[in-house]
Amino acid sequence: MIEVKAISGYEKVGRNMTALRVDDKVIIFDMGIDLENYIKLVGEDDISKISVKRLKTAGAIPEDAFMEDWKDKVIAIVITHSHLDHVGAVPFLASKYKAPIIATPYTIEVLKKIIKENSFHVKNEFKVLNPNSHINIGGIRIEFVNATHSTPQTVMVSVKTKKGYVVYANDYKLDNYPVLGRKTNMKRLKEMGEEGVLALIMDSTRAREAKKTPSETVARDMLRDVLLGVNHKGKLVVVTTFSSHLARLKSIIHFAKLMNREVIFLGRSLFKYCTAGDDIKLTNFSKKVKIIGYGNKIRRFLERMRPEDRGKYLLVMTGHQGEPNAVLSKIAFGKIKFKFNEGDAVIFSCRVIPTETNIENRKELEDKLLEQKVRVFKDIHVSGHGCKEDARDLINALKPKYLIPSHGNLDMRVGLKELALEMGYSESKVILMDNHTSTSLDE
Repeated sequence: MIEVKAISGYEKVGRNMTALRVDDKVIIFDMGIDLENYIKLVGEDDISKISVKRLKTAGAIPEDAFMEDWKDKVIAIVITHSHLDHVGAVPFLASKYKAPIIATPYTIEVLKKIIKENSFHVKNEFKVLNPNSHINIGGIRIEFVNATHSTPQTVMVSVKTKKGYVVYANDYKLDNYPVLGRKTNMKRLKEMGEEGVLALIMDSTRAREAKKTPSETVARDMLRDVLLGVNHKGKLVVVTTFSSHLARLKSIIHFAKLMNREVIFLGRSLFKYCTAGDDIKLTNFSKKVKIIGYGNKIRRFLERMRPEDRGKYLLVMTGHQGEPNAVLSKIAFGKIKFKFNEGDAVIFSCRVIPTETNIENRKELEDKLLEQKVRVFKDIHVSGHGCKEDARDLINALKPKYLIPSHGNLDMRVGLKELALEMGYSESKVILMDNHTSTSLDE
């Protein structure tokens, strides 16, 4: 018996969780949160005091009651990468399953920091598996295939069955020129395609965009243009981006040094993701920049900055989505006693994640910055998700018998289905699943 259960992540972007049953063994892929619902619920509260039931009811974490009949069959919880929509629910859900958590070194390190920071209790054993390696659990071969994305050591997961591989590919892009780490292992994917892939569970977030997702080197060039190609003399320069995007942060540090500016990272999530990279010797940011993670120290640094020193710094801050409690928003709205001057620059090296809350928060933040006559540079960014032509190349490499679009709303998933039909797949071989549905891959 080979069966897939869509637990969550099949009706909107976020809160990812999927389960695969191979005979009497079950593997869970990802346990993520819905960031928007999570932030709305948690606010300033102590997250450790909020019940799992309340988190589920609010749509902040997956409702895994649909897994109840499989609970005792779970042999592994496999996490593809360190983004919270894939790993953030582990502290709340993993302990009910008597199975190890398997992830890459960086993802494990980030997860451990999340657990320690919030005093969570996770009973599961951690098993570290490097990209392009495999492990045998309960007689089943689980393989990590390196994939490029917007955080290090992202992997596609391959499970070997008697009827062919089942590949789980959330999230990925096909970047041939990565700034940090190795490119997607197309050689291994093509080998699996030749050996036989039964099913591909695949990210559909950008399946309707008729292009190939640009390389991270394009974002690096965009940063070069706004940092080195604009006169910032005597002005403060602030960059905000995804804290987990270590490749982007690497580029920011590089160009700041060419500007002869001292780099300071400000914010809790920057501290968490960057020290995780340093701890496993993936990066050495702490030797190149000062990282200040927590409120009082951030306030002291900013409030003690002399006016004549503003042009000496490049500050990287949390707050790229306009989050009210992030450092950038606190400055803009006067919650920290530090003011922007006319002509200071704020560079958003990101895109707005298109939720109602994010759109509203970012607009309010940008309006506030413009009121203070700050120069705002937006969308200095390329995506970490593959577009339509990346999807075509991945499908061509793996040649799966069945395709299961995931990681997206219905329109996104239908977009991936339409691509598959264009490529010659029949309707019966492209399976559109919703949350809390299952499908059998047996003949």
